[in-house]
Amino acid sequence: MTPFGQKIRDHRAKRGISLKLMARDLGVTAAYFSALEHGHRGSPSSGLVAQICGYFDLMWDEAEELKNLAEISHPKAIVNTAGLNPKATELANILAKKIKYIDEETLDWILAEIQLRTGELRGPTH
Repeated sequence: MTPFGQKIRDHRAKRGISLKLMARDLGVTAAYFSALEHGHRGSPSSGLVAQICGYFDLMWDEAEELKNLAEISHPKAIVNTAGLNPKATELANILAKKIKYIDEETLDWILAEIQLRTGELRGPTH
């Protein structure tokens, strides 16, 4: 499941809307929407994200959050480390090989640490 897919699932659950109904209402197949939620398809188009925001009546911060999640939910991320510090290349390659073995608590810590060190985090890490 992608971060975007999880957020869509949360919105659907909160409103009692099935995946099949939402897909029909938005003019896409349920199979496509299921694949999108589960990370078997690339990130959705900005047009589809806008349709989803309208479908759920998302405004301002919620709509922006969904747009941001769509941008970071491509299941096959490509990291270009050309011209960067050799440690950046090492990190990218280690993550590519080992990410499937990292537990959720460690993933949370890595994400929080990166966000903290790049000025994106709103709180302390452990």
